[in-house]
Amino acid sequence: MKNIYLETYGCQMNEYDSELIRSILAKNQYQIVNSQEDAQVVLLNTCAIRENAHQKIFHRLDELKGMKRRGEVEAVGVLGCMAQSLRKDLADRSPIVDIVAGPDSYKKLPNLLKAVFESASKGYDFSLSEFETYADITPKRIAGVNAWLAIMRGCDNFCTFCVVPYTRGRERSRTVESVLNEAHRIESEGFKQVTILGQNVNSYKSDGNDFADLMQTLATETSIPRIRFTSPHPKDFPRRLLHVIADNPSLCKQIHLPLQAGNDDVLQRMNRTYTKKEFYTLVDEIRKIIPDVALTTDVIVGFSGETEAQFEDTFEVMQNVRFDSAFIFKYSERKNTIASRKIPDDVPEHAKTERIVRLNELQRRISNEINQTEIGKKATVLIESQSKKDANQWLGRTDQNKGVVFSAEAKKPGDFVDVEIIRATTNTLIGEMIPQKKRSLNLLSL
Repeated sequence: MKNIYLETYGCQMNEYDSELIRSILAKNQYQIVNSQEDAQVVLLNTCAIRENAHQKIFHRLDELKGMKRRGEVEAVGVLGCMAQSLRKDLADRSPIVDIVAGPDSYKKLPNLLKAVFESASKGYDFSLSEFETYADITPKRIAGVNAWLAIMRGCDNFCTFCVVPYTRGRERSRTVESVLNEAHRIESEGFKQVTILGQNVNSYKSDGNDFADLMQTLATETSIPRIRFTSPHPKDFPRRLLHVIADNPSLCKQIHLPLQAGNDDVLQRMNRTYTKKEFYTLVDEIRKIIPDVALTTDVIVGFSGETEAQFEDTFEVMQNVRFDSAFIFKYSERKNTIASRKIPDDVPEHAKTERIVRLNELQRRISNEINQTEIGKKATVLIESQSKKDANQWLGRTDQNKGVVFSAEAKKPGDFVDVEIIRATTNTLIGEMIPQKKRSLNLLSL
């Protein structure tokens, strides 16, 4: 059997899919190796959300072309969302690609590899399933602090800018029992945090259970210390979920709530199906029920037809809501989306650039101001890794998912540490560990 080197690009769902791929290949006697030099096959698990994701993969394929010509690699595969959306382009532009498989075709990978090596043919499969959830596959995870857990696949929202319904198919949910069983495995493997995944977790439905029911079940029937989720959609955010989060300490007080735009006409062109007013109302309800919540978001600037006045509405919403952090992107047209077929990408590049610069500057200022208010506060931090800038310090995260750098001896990733925040930057909190004796005295004083 051939050694396989798997590279992952893109979102958390792609990370989870790579864990499924590792499990499927390992069960079929393929060796997954950690070094490209030890592999005969290189598989790229890809993303299709933005143009730079595509360009990154085509650049990587150019590198692999030379390696394949020199005999350093025997076969190359492109998997995932880009494989599904650009299958013809991959065949035309990158003839070195031997295997192309979409997100619902991972179980077929052993046969596709067999076709390549035994029949000297290409291994292609782009079928989309209405039923595949991979609930019968136990992901092969790499030991760490956080575990991904996908509760559903696909999306039925059909936002006009988004390619996901065409690359991952229609929505289908796993049963509560299968999700809970996987959560128990995660628990037994020693992970201290699980992040629940779905293109729109709000849409989860199984045997009369909704997403709030599922989160309540995970909170009460597992002992995983921290449970997060991403991403919900503002259009159908279940209000009962807010009370479930508020009432269960293991459910983290951080919600990623994609805004995308703050103008009603732009939201309508995006098919987001909520208004600016409805978004404001939801934010107010979230902060009323969960006062210590941290809110993060996604924003697209320069979507088709966006005028300067419409952008100013988005700028105003960002000013008023004051998100803890935001992922802000220029709009890039995706092939096969509704927007690519019906709404011209007519905002000049220089306007997109100017708008994203302004919005990023605003968000950096807001993030810094919010982080400054954390100084003097106490927080329980879950250690994730050594700090990239200083190997003598740890990087961890608060319940609100804020990064904290601090020093602590005799600690390791997965440990919980109480810290006091002493300084703050735009992106990071700097803390000091609270000595055990001091913590004990503080508890006694309560």
